[in-house]
Amino acid sequence: MAKGITQAQVDTAADALLQAGERPTVDRIRAFLGTGSPNTVTRMLEAWWQDLGTRLTAQQVRVALPEAPAAVATLAGQLWEQALISAQAQAQTDLADIRAALDTERTELQNAQQAARAAETAAAAAVEVASQAQTLAEARLAEAQRLIDQQATQLADLGRQRDALAEQVATLDQATHALRDRFQAQETAAAVERDNWAQHVRTVEDRAHAEVDRAREETKAIRREREAADREHAGAQKTWRQALDTANAAATEARREAAREQARAQALEQQLAKLADLPATLEATLSRARAPRARPAPPGPSPRRATSRVKPG
Repeated sequence: MAKGITQAQVDTAADALLQAGERPTVDRIRAFLGTGSPNTVTRMLEAWWQDLGTRLTAQQVRVALPEAPAAVATLAGQLWEQALISAQAQAQTDLADIRAALDTERTELQNAQQAARAAETAAAAAVEVASQAQTLAEARLAEAQRLIDQQATQLADLGRQRDALAEQVATLDQATHALRDRFQAQETAAAVERDNWAQHVRTVEDRAHAEVDRAREETKAIRREREAADREHAGAQKTWRQALDTANAAATEARREAAREQARAQALEQQLAKLADLPATLEATLSRARAPRARPAPPGPSPRRATSRVKPG
């Protein structure tokens, strides 16, 4: 109820509207007074309509003056009676309209209350969904951080393994070069020894021309020794070549293993780079989930956990 609105103010406004030839209504009285709630004005306007008959009757008695002619008094009484009947009929009509309007407002108020209750229920459900989405997003964020830390640890391990394999490759390269140098030195020494034996054979053959009989047997012995030496040299050369081939094969396999480890390390670095933006994405999803009546975002794909680890060679 608005402060300052009284029955007297409503009666005065209704009388002024009636004297101006306008039917008193709730909106017109509120416009006339400049204030007042519709319910309060409606209740006071009903009281004004109920009191209108008594006021008109009193007015009729005041009009029936003793000194007025009988015909005039009768005509005035008939006019007031007709005015009273019209006013009562109009009052009943207005009262019915007012009651219908009140029923409509009451129905609308009930519908609004039901809608408000439904909205409150929906809001509570939305808050529950948002809370669940927030919990899920926080769990996913923690899991993503754990995966990132695990990927970083694996990447560091692979880096150390790659460095160890690089050192092994360098060591094998040095060993290969050393074996090649030793083989070349052995081959050079064998060539020098072969030349020496050839020179010695030529010298012996020159001497054999003077001593054919004795030198022939010595020549045969020398030839047998030379053949034995050649066989020994050939066996040593074959052994050194096999060692060199083995070292080259080991070096080639080590290089291939280092290349595979480097490719794996690069793949893990790419996976880690892709996972670097995941906390920011989950943080944005968590922020949207915390907003009131927000629909939870669909869960993103979980990053695949890297399970392969290369053992150091």
